[in-house]
Amino acid sequence: MECSKGLKWRKQSLKPIETTTSLASRREVEEGSKNGQKPAEEEPLSPSARLFHEPTFNVYVIAIMGCKTRIFPDVVKANLGHTLLRHPRFSSLQVMDERNKGEMKWVRTEVDLEKHVIVPQLEPNIESPQRFLEDYIYNLTKTGIDRSQPLWDLHLLNLRTSESEAVGVFRIHHSLGDGTSLMSLLLACTRQTNDPLALPTVPVKKKQEKKDDDRWFWRIIFMFWSFFQLFRNTVVDVFLFIATTLFLKDTQNPLKGPPGSESNPRRIVYRTVSLDDIKLVKNAMKTTINDVALGITQAGLSRYINRVYGGNNKEEEKDNLPKKIRLRSTLLINLRPSAGIQGLADMMEKDAEAKWGNWIGYVLLPFTIGLRDDPLDYVRDAKATIDRKKHSFEAMFTFSIAELALKLFGVKTASAVSHRIFCHTTMSFSNLVGPLEEIGFYGHPMAFLAPTSYGQPHALMINFQSYVDKMMVVLSVDEGTIPNPHRLCEDMVESLRLIKDAVVSRGLA
Repeated sequence: MECSKGLKWRKQSLKPIETTTSLASRREVEEGSKNGQKPAEEEPLSPSARLFHEPTFNVYVIAIMGCKTRIFPDVVKANLGHTLLRHPRFSSLQVMDERNKGEMKWVRTEVDLEKHVIVPQLEPNIESPQRFLEDYIYNLTKTGIDRSQPLWDLHLLNLRTSESEAVGVFRIHHSLGDGTSLMSLLLACTRQTNDPLALPTVPVKKKQEKKDDDRWFWRIIFMFWSFFQLFRNTVVDVFLFIATTLFLKDTQNPLKGPPGSESNPRRIVYRTVSLDDIKLVKNAMKTTINDVALGITQAGLSRYINRVYGGNNKEEEKDNLPKKIRLRSTLLINLRPSAGIQGLADMMEKDAEAKWGNWIGYVLLPFTIGLRDDPLDYVRDAKATIDRKKHSFEAMFTFSIAELALKLFGVKTASAVSHRIFCHTTMSFSNLVGPLEEIGFYGHPMAFLAPTSYGQPHALMINFQSYVDKMMVVLSVDEGTIPNPHRLCEDMVESLRLIKDAVVSRGLA
């Protein structure tokens, strides 16, 4: 394995994830409880959690935290002990019980923070800190976490980059929870910098007030029409989901990776854009931030794919795209209601109960690829797509189909079905809402937060993450498919600029 200059990297193969903690390890935990330690608590893994242990679906969540000050490892370790480690999933082994048909269970254990908090020794004068950080995370995606310990770790790098004085990199196996819940748990470990006792504030969608009027007839007509749309959209979406599982594939394009991409390391790049610019477009076009984020993505992908089809020449105005491109993103939606930041904080501080776990449903999101004369058309198309998906129970039905496959045919078959869905689509996409005010991670003020993942079958994953007045655009790519991820990132940033300029020039803002 190649090492980044300035770092002594300890080689660790990705293969240990394929092995399992056996019943012998479980007996060691039980023996530990006899010696006065806390008794082991056992709970079976959910079917979705077991799915993430299959070789073709071995996914890790990454959260990159930029800090405005130097990180003090001893402070972080001291606080982890009475926050994160109080969550059962972060202090439990995943044990395979050979006496019970190989069923996997959570077994509580003592956590050695020295094995989970990694502080690499860095050279004092690194020539390109940003590239070093990229290479460090790239090498991290080549490795897995040994199942003899809870499946998470935290890397602390006192490395000054263009946006931060130090960086923390959380790595958490997806079997511990879905991305949204894991990010909420991370935020529950932070506090506002202006009020050290206050949890972060995350925007909540306001419910529309019901108007009391006499137009009851039209309300009934609208209700029946909405129900008909919901029924029709759900039937169509479930049919397309089944067709995608069996035979319906995306058009082969420069972003679609070959089979086996899940085992390749990932280059993770990110850029910061202004959240105020996105809000300006949102307010002018009467859409949502999610609509604008999807519109920016469609515009950026169109620019990038057009350039690749044109031989990467400088004539970007020329339309080199095929007439029709089927390009879809697979979204994993957790249907379990989120406990929220306050609920997770209470769980860690007061041993309160909080809902947790993977209830995964699938949503196939079609992207419109093409060069448009009007940049605002990308946002209009995105709004139409998202509004259409909001009127569908696709995630609920696909979750039920996946659960039925698990119960009838087992994890191996369910994993194969999930893998076919990913292989027949092009990419993954998500947009997460972050804190409204600046927060600190155990007293370290945060400059940015950039979540992503690796181990998924797609060669491209795009994440949007808001933080105060910033929006992070994070790309996780297989360089064998996308050799110039920075160029793709720049295309998305440039697309936002063009959309914003179109709004301002027309006096819509």
